[in-house]
Amino acid sequence: APTPPEPRRGFTPPSGRVRRKRAALLMAGTMSVLVLLVSGTAWSLTGWVSGQLDRFDVFGGMVDGERPQAGTEGALNFLVIGSDTREGMERDQQNELGVGRVVGKRSDTMMLVHLGGDRDHVSVVGIPRDSWVDIPGHGENKINAAYSLGGPSLAVQTVESATRVRIDHYVEVDFTGFVDMVDALGGIEVCLPRPISDDKAHLDMAAGTHRVDGTEALAFARTRKTAGGDLDRIDRQQQVLSAMLETALSTDTLSDPQRFSGFADTALDSIAVDEGLDTGAINELASQLRGIALSDVAFTTVPVEQTDFWTPHGDVAVTWDRGQAADMFARINADKPLGGAQDEGGGSAAGESSPSPRPEDISLQVFNGTGIPGLGAEVSRSFGDAGFRVPSPARNWSSTEVSETLLRHGPDNKAEAAAVAEAVPGSSLEEDEKLGERIQVVIGFNYREVDPPEGEQAASSPSPQQQSGIGSADASTAREKVCEG
Repeated sequence: APTPPEPRRGFTPPSGRVRRKRAALLMAGTMSVLVLLVSGTAWSLTGWVSGQLDRFDVFGGMVDGERPQAGTEGALNFLVIGSDTREGMERDQQNELGVGRVVGKRSDTMMLVHLGGDRDHVSVVGIPRDSWVDIPGHGENKINAAYSLGGPSLAVQTVESATRVRIDHYVEVDFTGFVDMVDALGGIEVCLPRPISDDKAHLDMAAGTHRVDGTEALAFARTRKTAGGDLDRIDRQQQVLSAMLETALSTDTLSDPQRFSGFADTALDSIAVDEGLDTGAINELASQLRGIALSDVAFTTVPVEQTDFWTPHGDVAVTWDRGQAADMFARINADKPLGGAQDEGGGSAAGESSPSPRPEDISLQVFNGTGIPGLGAEVSRSFGDAGFRVPSPARNWSSTEVSETLLRHGPDNKAEAAAVAEAVPGSSLEEDEKLGERIQVVIGFNYREVDPPEGEQAASSPSPQQQSGIGSADASTAREKVCEG
């Protein structure tokens, strides 16, 4: 094999000592870059952080005229990289994490994170690591090769070239930092619709809901031993990020100074950021994002055309659906939330009535309130066949004596709940201000069947893009990604 080119000028791989010091306490890496930032914990950080931040130059060698133009004023785009470096790991730790002993550093995970100009929404786009793109100065290759060829600067240039989105900031985290962050939160809850077994990653999980520690969360987020390969992995990584955000926001981790200090200290070992992310910039962003909720954070993946493209190198890569991808990135440049068809004012066009919710736009969590074995799974399949979204397995309700099927919904989802009620004869509605966007279906003894809404039969036969869960139209919020209790 040909010898890889020398790293780009200006990129010097950091020593283990320097790398372990790098941190941005409100930028917690690939799976946690939003946890502290979105939570708005900007209190008294300036004096504490000022002597500890260690940043490096990412953008200094770039020619402004060769980069994409900036998008909407005030909006910010972050490239978030998960590095697979094993540097500094003892052999026992490598074995425990199931990460092997590969030498060097590659971008194991890549996300484009967009913060809206008004700080009212966050969009997270997963970029498949095997995406076949043009790497400036090196020709066509998988996108994760850019990092090994030229470090963070070339990774940024490659993403900008492929997306035409200008990157404002860069964040990087390695394996150990992610594990420590999850453990500092006391673990997180993840949901599996189907079992996963991966001997290499030391992962053996049955279908259902699991409480996992940092090591288990890393295996869950890294394995590709499912039918969808890397695309499934991106979805699990987004679920993990949502779970971390939800856990941080629902506990006193971020409000208690002592717990917050310990939580933030875990980021000091493994985080690297660009020079522009100084303490003042981080505090300002945290203050601006104080009102962001889980329902304001949307996840999607770059729309994919082909997952089995044979490259000239003799291996398999992923190609993008260029039209859909261009539309999605244009939406980001225009600072519009992903998956929305609303006008700039946030509502339907003037003079038009709001369209009825479609089944594919409604996310459900099914609970068995009868105690009849297997009924929850059966009803979940029926909703899926009718076109509704059922992203997590059915669970048992707190009671097994529910007589009438109950549809529980949040204050902003009355229309969606009504649409579900039309499909479930004999059901009743119940509003709960604590619920998010997902509707809870509590199966009662009067349940008979799910009737597909009239005119929506086509929804039960989704497009290949919908089946894969890719594209801006299929964006899911962080609220939808977490396991519902």
